[in-house]
Amino acid sequence: MHIRAFRSGDELALHAVFHSAVHQVASRHYTAEQINAWAPPSFDETVWAARMREIRPFVVENDGELVAYADVQPSGYIDHFFVSGSCARQGIGAALMNHIHEAVHREGIKMLTANVSRSAQAFFEHFGFVVVEYRTPVTRGVVVPNAFMKKDLA
Repeated sequence: MHIRAFRSGDELALHAVFHSAVHQVASRHYTAEQINAWAPPSFDETVWAARMREIRPFVVENDGELVAYADVQPSGYIDHFFVSGSCARQGIGAALMNHIHEAVHREGIKMLTANVSRSAQAFFEHFGFVVVEYRTPVTRGVVVPNAFMKKDLA
């Protein structure tokens, strides 16, 4: 397993990670309607690619395959954190979260925040995040509940 910076050309493989994480892991905590609103079967590749270039995530490679990714913005906000459904519960997410912590320590970031799915909440709690507020955002006309979580690093 190797964690590296995002590179141009990773975009579609990262979408596959995102889609499998939502459909194979998050589906345990959400309805089919919610899952399909969150990660629909069709998507705009150009919009997705632009988003990945914007957030510039860390990428996890395992035997040459992209299996996870996560970003952390200069504000300390984690916008995306996804591990492929086929690689869940193998320590990849923990390695990625530890990598994020090392990166923010180097940058002097004092707080991490994230909007976290029901399926990821316990994972984030394990790393010291606490729920600030439960939210009910609407995605493609469907409520997909999450929790706004934070971790003070000061």
